[in-house]
Amino acid sequence: MITTIFQLLLVFTLVGSPLNAEPPTEVFLFIGQSNMAGRAEMTDQDAQPIPRVWLLNDKSAWEPARQPLNRYASDHKGVKFQRFNLGGPFAAMLTNADTDRSVGLIVNARGGTTIDQWLPGQDLYENTLKRISTQEGIQLAGILWHQGESNRNDPEFGRKLKQLIKSLRKDLNQPDLPFIAGHISGDNLINAQMDNLTDSLPAFAVVPVDGLSLFDGIHYDRDSLITLGKGYATAYQSLVSKDH
Repeated sequence: MITTIFQLLLVFTLVGSPLNAEPPTEVFLFIGQSNMAGRAEMTDQDAQPIPRVWLLNDKSAWEPARQPLNRYASDHKGVKFQRFNLGGPFAAMLTNADTDRSVGLIVNARGGTTIDQWLPGQDLYENTLKRISTQEGIQLAGILWHQGESNRNDPEFGRKLKQLIKSLRKDLNQPDLPFIAGHISGDNLINAQMDNLTDSLPAFAVVPVDGLSLFDGIHYDRDSLITLGKGYATAYQSLVSKDH
């Protein structure tokens, strides 16, 4: 019996714990609606862990990140709806550029939501802050936002997004926290409003979606989400380089 226990401990030591004892060097928050949650079909490869990338799970612990990344979101619509997420290609681009980097992902999106549901005092906002607060002393490296399909004709979208950004920075005590938003596809009133915020908000960038494909008229396909994730990574790298 003692020998068996010793063998199991030895195997555990050699293989390593599935949870990360040390926090990642950089942690990013992913919020928004269904295109941030990810609705594209996954491949068998997507079930494999992404090297040096960690996902905050529902036990507030860091585990090896693998798709679907939104499965631990506090308010998701159900695991069956959670599929390929742009956070994978985003994080892989950062870690491939710097092998000393480890990236943590807090993915907390919910499909079909309006920006009004994400404003301070609303459940989505408060539950997101609760997830972040489980990591004592955490300083986020950036926030990635993709939402707007439910507000495509909202003339007040820019004002609401600015309120959201300022509130998150204040509540997280990070006044210069990088915030990156993504355009939405098709005719709408909000892309121009997002672009206009680049003149009035520091550390803010917008990612275009030109040339991306929708598989059902609403949601980006897998290849497009890979491109979009890399676009967010490029925008983040550009924002950070401006600070140095």
